[in-house]
This record gives sequence, C-alpha cells and structure tokens, in this order.
Amino acid sequence: MLVVGPNGAGKTNLLEALHVGTQGFSPRTRSDAQLIRFGEAGARIALGGRHDEARADVEVVLRAGAGKQARLNGAALRSAEQLRSELATLVFTPDRLAVVKGGPAVRRAYVDRTLGRLFPARAELAGEYSGAVGQRNAALRRVALGVSSRDALGPWTDRVAELGAALIEARSETLELLGPNVAEVGEALGLEELRLEYRGEAVSAEALHERVDRDLERGSTGLGPHLDDVGVLAGARDLRLYGSQGEQRLAVLALLLGEASVLADRRGGPPLLLLDDVLSELDPERRRALAGLLAGRGQALVTATDASFLPAPPDLLLTVRPGEVTRG
Repeated sequence: MLVVGPNGAGKTNLLEALHVGTQGFSPRTRSDAQLIRFGEAGARIALGGRHDEARADVEVVLRAGAGKQARLNGAALRSAEQLRSELATLVFTPDRLAVVKGGPAVRRAYVDRTLGRLFPARAELAGEYSGAVGQRNAALRRVALGVSSRDALGPWTDRVAELGAALIEARSETLELLGPNVAEVGEALGLEELRLEYRGEAVSAEALHERVDRDLERGSTGLGPHLDDVGVLAGARDLRLYGSQGEQRLAVLALLLGEASVLADRRGGPPLLLLDDVLSELDPERRRALAGLLAGRGQALVTATDASFLPAPPDLLLTVRPGEVTRG
C-alpha cells in the first residue's frame, strides 16, 4: 500500500493511527493528548482486518484527561498497550536513525523491545532488571549516608546479578536470531557484511561485591547490562562512527526487515510494516531493492510525496489531502 500526498497533508498521521490502533501507543510521542485534534475532547481509531486467519476488529478510544481504552473483537483490554502482544507491527520513521547514530541507551531500548516481541515470556525482563538496579542504587545511597548497613545491599546485589545475567543471555539470543536475516537484507540493499555485536561485561554477584566501594562512591551500580551497548557494523566499520547517513538508514531498514522475517517465522505470519518517508533518501537502485524485499512479506504501508518514488505499482494507492483520504 502506497500513501502519497504533499508534505503536511497527513500521511504520517495515517501511519501513526495504524500504529496506535495495532500497538496501543504512538511511535512519535508518549503524550496521548498530542494524538487528539486541537479543540476536540477525544479521538477514536477503528480498524478491521485478519490476524492468524481470524477476524481482528480493534477500537482505541482516547479522551482528554483520561487513559486510553481499547477493545479487540469487542473484548475490553486491560490496557491499550496489550495490543502489542496480540498484533505485530514494525515501524520506520526518520527519527529511527537514532538506533544506529544515537547513544547506547537507544540501542539497548531497541534490542529490549525486539526481545519482547520475539520472546513474549521474557518481555518484562528488562523492566524487572531496571527496577532491581534502582533498588540497589537507593540502597547504595542509604549506606553512603550512614542510615543503612552494607548487609542491606546483599539481596539487591544478588537480584541484580540474577536478572542481569538473564537479560544479557536474552539479548544475545535476540541478536543471534536477527543476525542472519539482517545481514541478508543488508546485502540486498547494498550494505555488505552487516552484523550486530553485543558489547558488555558478564555480571555476577561476586563481581558486584568486588566493586562495592566504587559503587558507594558514585551512588550507582557500575556494572551490568544497563551500561552495555550493541554495535551495528559493516565489516569492521562501526556505522555509528564511520557510516554515512545513507548507510545508517540502510542499516535501520535491514534491522526492521530482518526482524520482520524472524517474527513471521516465530508467529506464523508477517507483521504489519509501516514505512514513513523511507524512499526519498534512497537512490533508484535501492528503491528497487526495497520494493523487491517488501513484495510477499505481508501488508506494508509506505508513505511518499509522489507515486514515482516506488519503482513498482502498489497493490493499493491512497492519496492524502488535508482531512481526506482517497483511492488512486
């Protein structure tokens, strides 16, 4: 599906609505108030389609000053974000280049979100680990202030070590699953030898106990996967440092399409792909390569300012004008 229209016409709004309607949250903002049109008290997104050969009807309702409400096939969900465990959607927006060019925290967050999609039973692992680190940091500060004993650190040190080791293992498994598919897509897009590299130290209770004096001085835990990074490399080149913006864009696309392949294998069906303004910065050869990669991968929505940017006829062409979406 190709969505075309001039800048500012609302193409990204349509893409955003699909993301909210299938994942329960916006890829652009965490403020629900920003999703409601100025001057209105609320908004509603209703989608219909098929998922795992069954009908899937979704409704998400937003009201100013209140939480989102979501229904799937008429059944109320505990939270709108529960949709992400039921429906798979992957999105590319220009700001996703931060996954490659940004700091380690952005890449950790990306891998942890991917981990949750690939291993739903371990989706809460990163949050649990973060909570344990927060508790250990608070205990460190209490010990440093003299209002608590070092013995109080023990349980939280053990918990951080346990969850940290599990998180490193889960992240490593995630990258191992993604690696071959990401490399294959990268090669198809002209970015050869694309690979992912986990960068971090092993964490254990013994290692944390050995550095407790340093942690007390700084008031925070200085070892663990909350400080690790993921390298995105083309051969020996770290694309964050030595990649052009074009190569960084191709790497993000390879990550997205590589994950889509893995999700399709693990869930039995491809995810919905939402690609916003992905064609404008690609040369004609890579546009053709991308069009070939998207063919047969399930449903994809691509936005562009002109239909000529896609070098193949889309299955469906939508034209967006302010307040209006039409076929053709």
